[in-house]
Amino acid sequence: MARVRAPELPPDSLWLNGTTSLAEHPLSLKSLRGRVVILDFWTFCCINCLHILPVLKQLEQKYKDSLTVIGVHSAKFDNERDVAAIRQAILRYDIKHPVLVDNGLEVWQHYAVKAYPTLVVIDPQGYVVQSVVGEGDRHALDRLIAALIEAHQQQGTLRFEELDWFLEQQKSPILTPLAFPGKVLADQSSDSLFIADTGHHRIIVTSLNGSEIKHIIGNGHPGLTDGTFTSAQFASPQGMVFDRQQHWLYVADTENHALRRVDLRQRQVETIAGTGQQSRQLQPHQGIGLETPLNSPWDLDRVEHYLLIAMAGSHQIWQLNLIEGTIRTYAGTGAEFCVDGAIDQAAFAQPSGLSTDGTTLFVADSESSTIRAVRLGRSPQVETICGSGDLYGFGDVDGQGSDVRLQHCLGVAYAGQHQLWIADTYNHKIKQVDVPTGTCTTILGNGTPALQDGKGIQAQFSEPSGLSRAGSYLYVADTNNHAIRRIEIETQTVTTLNFPGLCAPHICL
Repeated sequence: MARVRAPELPPDSLWLNGTTSLAEHPLSLKSLRGRVVILDFWTFCCINCLHILPVLKQLEQKYKDSLTVIGVHSAKFDNERDVAAIRQAILRYDIKHPVLVDNGLEVWQHYAVKAYPTLVVIDPQGYVVQSVVGEGDRHALDRLIAALIEAHQQQGTLRFEELDWFLEQQKSPILTPLAFPGKVLADQSSDSLFIADTGHHRIIVTSLNGSEIKHIIGNGHPGLTDGTFTSAQFASPQGMVFDRQQHWLYVADTENHALRRVDLRQRQVETIAGTGQQSRQLQPHQGIGLETPLNSPWDLDRVEHYLLIAMAGSHQIWQLNLIEGTIRTYAGTGAEFCVDGAIDQAAFAQPSGLSTDGTTLFVADSESSTIRAVRLGRSPQVETICGSGDLYGFGDVDGQGSDVRLQHCLGVAYAGQHQLWIADTYNHKIKQVDVPTGTCTTILGNGTPALQDGKGIQAQFSEPSGLSRAGSYLYVADTNNHAIRRIEIETQTVTTLNFPGLCAPHICL
């Protein structure tokens, strides 16, 4: 079979995380001859693309003198074409290889890519060896790279050299007290604000006005370690639920594929579900919590003694029995679609936000840009409240039911009186939905990403991802602004909270 030469990368491409000499000499496949190259076609909304990143990081470290990974960012959503947003994603996910901005999908088309993620392996002589669609098999990819290195070393066509990239984190380091906070939880009775300081791999507990720092949970280094607040480790934690009676905080420890319980009285963290390994199981499953692998749990809520879990990685809702310690798939087939019906037939698309009124579980179904409802009870059903119900049916349109267009919504918060708040993340807005009618209305934000306090649409956000209501206030995890915003609901006035004495872990040291 004739070998296929890898199409050259466009010379006028925009690069992020490039070398110090890129301004004069754009990166090309020709310049990388003698090395194994992997092109990673990705987009930063996609959970499967995010799952690939740790694999690539391991391979880059193992073969740092003979392997080059190039991310080809091929946007799905409009917001993902914003170069500033791509740069933020590179910082958020600690990407340390060059990223080509392929907004026109030119490279995508040259390589006949059809799905996210796709890895294209190119040998040291510049020929395509293999294309891997989906998350694939890390061990098989490792074996392929090792075999290519060995073969080309014997042929004398391998060039050993450790390349040095000038990273975005070197140009624009994150020095703020919070880094990419993903979720926030407000509890009025205890005057507590729980913040998933996702980018710093820790949980912050403050007073509702931010003036008092009550707890810093986690040492700020990514890992899966139980223990005291100062020794425990998380990896990009997201959603939380607070048990007021026991003073326990439950945490979706997303990149650890685990659920953690924080004992605020004893100042201890323990793992209650997950093995630390990502599950590859998409079929309905149940088992003992600590023996069952999970798949990117993103948000949590609680009904009675059940913890409900937005399992973003498997496109399902799961349920943990807090008394028995057992966990099971609750709703969703595992297929990435937007399908209503009985919970064993319904389908979700990367569910990322949960909120409940006790009888209905509301779901921010991010990849379908749709708000869903799971009617709890003896015969639970999944319904669509608003949004297109289509993986590519996104936009920014207020209206009713299926006429509504959202863009990768990540957060929901039930407000009572049949009203639901939405973090319309990629539209940089906060919206409200009347649940019975499905009528969706923009309340705050003008759609331009920025950090601006004010009233109503005069205020500005940047990829808000988490919401929580306490009394007359709505709290927002304003992710790309590295901030927590507080909204006085009656006047629709937005202010940015300050946290005196709080600093980033590496600065505090």
